[in-house]
Amino acid sequence: MYLLIVGCGKVGFYLCKDMLARGHEVSVIEKRPDKCKEAQDQVGNIVFEGDGCDPSVLERLGIARADVMVAATGHDEDNLVICHVAKVLHPDLRTVGRVNNPKNEPIFRRLGLNAVVNSSQLLAHMIEHEFSTGDLVPLISLRRGGMDMVEVTVSESSPCAGRTIRDIQLPVSCTLVSIVRNGGVVAPRGEVELNTGDEVIAVVRPEHEEELRTLLVGETREAEIRGPVSVENGRSRKMGKLFKRT
Repeated sequence: MYLLIVGCGKVGFYLCKDMLARGHEVSVIEKRPDKCKEAQDQVGNIVFEGDGCDPSVLERLGIARADVMVAATGHDEDNLVICHVAKVLHPDLRTVGRVNNPKNEPIFRRLGLNAVVNSSQLLAHMIEHEFSTGDLVPLISLRRGGMDMVEVTVSESSPCAGRTIRDIQLPVSCTLVSIVRNGGVVAPRGEVELNTGDEVIAVVRPEHEEELRTLLVGETREAEIRGPVSVENGRSRKMGKLFKRT
């Protein structure tokens, strides 16, 4: 795979080193001469001084044969322009944009990037998953389908404990993905019986998460229920300037 990375700060540099270690071909574009020279001293002549927003620079580095473009600068507006220019030059190119300010993520998604990396949101998801004290733990949000992937542990008070999956009336638009039991994974087929302590992974619409939690846990404890991190739902109604710097 040929990867083009624009921005050679810490994110771009360590991504470059990691992808090289995995055996991929990488070219990096950095417009700051000092950063460019510093990176060249460590990884060689795969780092080029130039502006990733400039189509001629992208063409010179072979964007026509690139598989993935990563815009990893510290400025959201630059990352968006870089991905847009890259798509114009190479419509089939997969683009990944780094979002520094979470409030800008909806703009990136509306403008058609293949993937948007929001480090603060990823960290929030990890914290909720690893240190959650609630009954329903958010894993990821599936933005295209409007669904969430969640984890729920079957409790002793669950009305489903001891019943087979085919006998359980799941919420609308809810699909069980897997059951983690005693360190192993059990496929959630109809004849499988749910046991206390089973960790159930499910895909469900946000509006039906509480129904699923009540079904698998039992008595509702609203204070312990948290939905997945949602930048769009939490953003200010007044966006102000199109881009917001951190």
